Amino acid sequence: MSRDEKRAGGALAAIFALRMLGLFLILPVFAIHAEAIPGGNDLTLVGIALGAYGLTQAMFQIPFGMASDAFGRKKVIVVGLLLFAFGSAVAALSTDIWWTIVGRVLQGAGAISAAVTALAADLTREQHRTKVMAMIGSSIGLVFAFSLVAAPALYAAIGMDGLFWMTAILALAAIGLVTHVVPPAPPPPEGPRPPFRDVLLDTRLLRLNFGIFTLHMVQMAMFVVVPGLLVRYGDLPLASHWKVYLPAVLASFVLMVPAIILAEKCNQVKPVFVAAIVLLFFTLLVLWRGSTSYTVVVGGLLSFFVAFNILEAMLPSLISRIAHPNAKGAALGVYNTTQAFGLFLGGALGGWLVKHYEAGAVFLCGTAMAALWLVAAVTMPGVPLRRQAATAPAPHGILEPKS
Repeated sequence: MSRDEKRAGGALAAIFALRMLGLFLILPVFAIHAEAIPGGNDLTLVGIALGAYGLTQAMFQIPFGMASDAFGRKKVIVVGLLLFAFGSAVAALSTDIWWTIVGRVLQGAGAISAAVTALAADLTREQHRTKVMAMIGSSIGLVFAFSLVAAPALYAAIGMDGLFWMTAILALAAIGLVTHVVPPAPPPPEGPRPPFRDVLLDTRLLRLNFGIFTLHMVQMAMFVVVPGLLVRYGDLPLASHWKVYLPAVLASFVLMVPAIILAEKCNQVKPVFVAAIVLLFFTLLVLWRGSTSYTVVVGGLLSFFVAFNILEAMLPSLISRIAHPNAKGAALGVYNTTQAFGLFLGGALGGWLVKHYEAGAVFLCGTAMAALWLVAAVTMPGVPLRRQAATAPAPHGILEPKS
């Protein structure tokens, strides 16, 4: 990668990471904290609070993505970060579960994911795009691991309101990265933008959108139940959960790298993509059958993070390759909308399932969704391979497989 590509990738990954830290920090501790606030004894409301930001992200990702196509990526990102900071402040001042949900909803209104990933695609050549998306995805994973390790200690030191104030400050700091570190965006491609209907109904994009919906629904639903399983079957106190999460996440990064290299350098995009979904399916299947075993839960977390990190890197790269050059923001807006719906539904559904059934029901539901995604991925035509640097763009940004 060129110096500017590395700079763009690093800065955008940091912006994503600062924002996601604010979303992830409450995951390991909120279910325990909620027991002490009005309304927090209802697990369905706890699940909604965990995933509520996904609902407004789902509402605003497409408008923000389209606005970034029309008015510029950086302006949209700054507006989104300001909204996120405001929502963090509301959550910090909340005194019950309902106002916490309001704060999380406002956090989600700063829906910048589409604009950030579209800007990453704008600033990188296609043969390096999955690397940059992997940088962004890895930053999310590292922040996730850090939040799992640091959240209990931070919660003990500054409380839940302190966590939300900290995330507001980090969001404001991310604005400085946007304005002073990220390279200027290139001018938009010439020519008219395709109708939004064409973006929305593209069959290959639909399959990828269903995939990101499934991946994040499963992730959020799992973390409604996993902390309780570690306490119940591993006798592991909340403050020690990092001893499971951190090694699992770090090991998953090491195991993910060969898969990304195989996909990009050896033009094995579809086999690696499908293999990661197969791994996700069997992980959830084993967790369903063995959710009462501490060993199975710990092994399942490692396996889940490997599949999650591979898919998190490949999905946005594939979207940006398939989408029309003048509609990458819109396409990534739809993609991130379905991701946000998955986050919201995963939190709400996970809470409802564990309240009315048991933890195994969460994993069974995830297994069924992964099976549907596997069928969609296996039957997906024309998965694009990486384009060589000298190759001209195909019509509408769609790449044909090499013969």
